[in-house]
Amino acid sequence: MQADYVIVGAGSAGCAMAYRLAEAGRSVLVIEHGGTDAGPFIQMPGALSYPMNMKRYDWGYRTEPEPHLGGRVLATPRGKVIGGSSSINGMIYVRGHARDFDAWRDGGAAGWGYADVLPYFKRQETWHDGGHGGDPSWRGTDGPLHITRGKRDNPLTRAFVEAGRQAGYPVTGDYNGHQQEGFGPFDMTVWQGRRWSAASAYLKPALKRPNCTLITALARRVVIEDGRAVGVEVSRGGRTEVIRAEVEVILAASSINSPKLLMLSGIGPAAHLAEHGIDVVADRAGVGQNLQDHLELYVQAAASRPVSLFRYWNLVGKAYVGARWLLNRTGPGASNQFESAAFIRSEAGVEYPDIQYHFLPIAVRYDGKVAAEGHGFQAHVGPMRSPSRGAVTLRSADPADAPRIRFNYMAHEQDWQDFRRCIRLTREIFRQDAFKDYYKHEIQPGAAAQSDDELDDFIREHVESAYHPCGTAKIGRRDDPMAVVDPECRVIGVDRLRLADSSIFPVITNGNLNAPSIMAGEKAADHILGRPPLPPENAEPWVHPDWQGSQR
Repeated sequence: MQADYVIVGAGSAGCAMAYRLAEAGRSVLVIEHGGTDAGPFIQMPGALSYPMNMKRYDWGYRTEPEPHLGGRVLATPRGKVIGGSSSINGMIYVRGHARDFDAWRDGGAAGWGYADVLPYFKRQETWHDGGHGGDPSWRGTDGPLHITRGKRDNPLTRAFVEAGRQAGYPVTGDYNGHQQEGFGPFDMTVWQGRRWSAASAYLKPALKRPNCTLITALARRVVIEDGRAVGVEVSRGGRTEVIRAEVEVILAASSINSPKLLMLSGIGPAAHLAEHGIDVVADRAGVGQNLQDHLELYVQAAASRPVSLFRYWNLVGKAYVGARWLLNRTGPGASNQFESAAFIRSEAGVEYPDIQYHFLPIAVRYDGKVAAEGHGFQAHVGPMRSPSRGAVTLRSADPADAPRIRFNYMAHEQDWQDFRRCIRLTREIFRQDAFKDYYKHEIQPGAAAQSDDELDDFIREHVESAYHPCGTAKIGRRDDPMAVVDPECRVIGVDRLRLADSSIFPVITNGNLNAPSIMAGEKAADHILGRPPLPPENAEPWVHPDWQGSQR
């Protein structure tokens, strides 16, 4: 089996590249270890807690014991299914802040500033504002990826935005447009009541072309001859075989599996490869390093009135939600229920938002367990720019073994200061008049947790990953010893090998990572095809006029 391009991983970036390369008439073969995304649990937005907890769809990775969290082991879900993590995520769509991409550019990722990536965000989108405001000129109108908004008909959802306004924060009609900072509606990758994953938007249309093929197999390593990638060794049907790439091999296997594959192929820190008996093809110290993520907490409140989604948290309620969705793709099941968002700055002197909120009109965990209190609501809150860095390393030279994942969460004092501030700012928002008719009492952290030490104990025990790993094969200048790919996504030190997924992010972006991962695939496709990049757009984002002197 062979093709012009062999792509490893049918996730957010891989699907986008398959679509664009096939559209350009090139033959493309996509290798994906997971299978179909058929079935209600994965397609119903309201059932989002199920697929990320199902072995059928998830690689099932877990961290090593995290030293600064009392040795806790945290889940690290990654999609093992067509669409990758876009098929098991919370469907939240956040481009990232303009300044994030300018930081990429200034750090050595030439051509990846906001002006450069904005045209690609527009190219990937078809945006439906749902009547909730925003400036369409900042958004795409004819891309493969449909972006919609929930109805926001739950009063708690509207109360959250009003409480933010009452607390003195701005309100924004579109955090993905001119102004990220403030409170407003969430965007989601949902279309006509169904999850609109990268598989739905990009891969399935690509597979309708005769020049695009999908095979189910486990990629074992990149085959490199005389310093050039010539194919991918895979296991399938109990056999090992090599799939040849006539032009290039492209890795898009996630920020966990892409560095693992590089290292299994002899590309990575030489001493680490030697530990596992792997011959060194390219000594790249940055492979697997620079691992970043967003952590978050749930600040939960009990509701004084039965207005939350808890009314559906019983057999009859779930049957009603499921039936409505199955019949006509409407009702609570047609939304991810993350319908109000906020991005705020933690203190004066911070130029752009460094805290994100996901508001949810029920008190529930990602694993689907609701608070014992019954009716309630919660704000998922966490800092955006942690200074802590971790690593993905090999457990062994066996491709079937999971890698070692250590995020090194909360390694800096700044992390603790940031989280305490997150909790205290959230409490202030929940005390506003907008919540007066709904707020009963705080479930967690609980009124007894007030001092720094008490909050730190809560943080250590309850902080959770937002499932945004990235950074393990960062993009940068070819002379940067820690860069893994150059600004055209070519793996440094090996010819005919590229990598494009969230691994390449040098610094994590504000918010959820599906949108910038797709953008990376869109932009990489033009580099792969040798096309000039889309013309830059010098749209200037909103920055608080008194950011140096005011927190809000």
